[in-house]
Amino acid sequence: MVAVATNYVIQYFHKRYNYHPKCNGGGALPPGSFGLPLVGETLSLLAASHSLDLHPFLSKRFQKYGLVFKTSIAGRATIVSAHPELNHHLFQQEGRRVELWYLDTFSKLFAQDGERRTNAAGEVHRYIRGLTLNHFGAESIRARLLPPMQQTVRAALDAWCAAPGAVELKHSISAVVFNFTAKIMFGYESEKSQKILLSERFTHFVKAMVSFPVNIPGTTFYKVMKEKERIMDMIRERVREKGRGNGGVDLLDQALQDMRAPHAAAFLNEDFVVQVIFSGLFASFESNSTTLTLALYFLSQNPDALEELRAEHDSIINKRENPNSSVTWDEFKSMTFTLQVINETLRIANTAPGLLRRATKDINFNGYSIPAGWTIMIASSAHHLSPNTFKDPLAFNPWRWKVNLRPHSTHHFNNNVLFNATLQF
Repeated sequence: MVAVATNYVIQYFHKRYNYHPKCNGGGALPPGSFGLPLVGETLSLLAASHSLDLHPFLSKRFQKYGLVFKTSIAGRATIVSAHPELNHHLFQQEGRRVELWYLDTFSKLFAQDGERRTNAAGEVHRYIRGLTLNHFGAESIRARLLPPMQQTVRAALDAWCAAPGAVELKHSISAVVFNFTAKIMFGYESEKSQKILLSERFTHFVKAMVSFPVNIPGTTFYKVMKEKERIMDMIRERVREKGRGNGGVDLLDQALQDMRAPHAAAFLNEDFVVQVIFSGLFASFESNSTTLTLALYFLSQNPDALEELRAEHDSIINKRENPNSSVTWDEFKSMTFTLQVINETLRIANTAPGLLRRATKDINFNGYSIPAGWTIMIASSAHHLSPNTFKDPLAFNPWRWKVNLRPHSTHHFNNNVLFNATLQF
């Protein structure tokens, strides 16, 4: 019996890791390896990297296999691409042959499965996009967000200056970004919270984001799921408090009004609204705080950039009748070097190694085959850190954004809604 079972297991994994599905239209799978049974090459991807350069998992495989390779991550067959034309093609196919996707850990943490997942193409995606841009888009920044944002930043800077000793920058910025975003989204006021701060809950949550999705007591994933439950309970309590009120103007108020509308969409219910708030808070909490922390670090290491940035802002203040007045929309739009600093920080930061998608239909491109159902990692970081795209790519050089770049080199920057929202916010 043992021999039979062993033989069966060997045959299963042999078939599983030597499986080459055929795609309509021909083409071959890219070169690569599926790694170990079950875990694939996940451990190599999750290994910590202490450099701003491209993650070793990607750089080693690009050198070995070329700009497109196959692998297995978290048990899923995956195609990784740093090919500019292929990546451009994949973005164009979004909603037709490609859809937004998350690995199992993220899918379970953010409820990104089933018909109501918040990254779904179609009605749900359009609703969330409209809801988000209505409260965090350019028009909202111009009309409502600039003054309170400036007040929040000034208060934080004053508190940091008054604090004894050093300030732990990433943690402090995370709290500022989170509390401001939560206030805009659902009227959260951290100073009135009698429980553990929501920002602290999210800090614990983020630390275990890359764990394996094994929900067994004692595992990291189990702990992070419990932390998520506590966060969701706090958000749900706020949703119900808002629901008993007379309405307001924040994002949650709008979602509740839409949910009560006579012809409300079927997916609009309390669970959906809570999940949207949770996902939106996480998106702003981690990406914006990391980017701001890196921007301050880069500026501290580059006195020329810091001096030009200071000169730009001093020039704006010197033109005012009242130097202490709030930033206006025209002043915001005139901050050209500030925008270059943000662009350059986002280019180097690469808070994730790539963007995840899933092929909904077979894709054939220049002899490569991507089978339907496979995960795709668009390695945008490889573009941003390539000497073929940017001269001296690891150098912090905001002035490089004064010139036009090669075709598709900034495709992700110019065409990705999330990037543009991050850039403005």
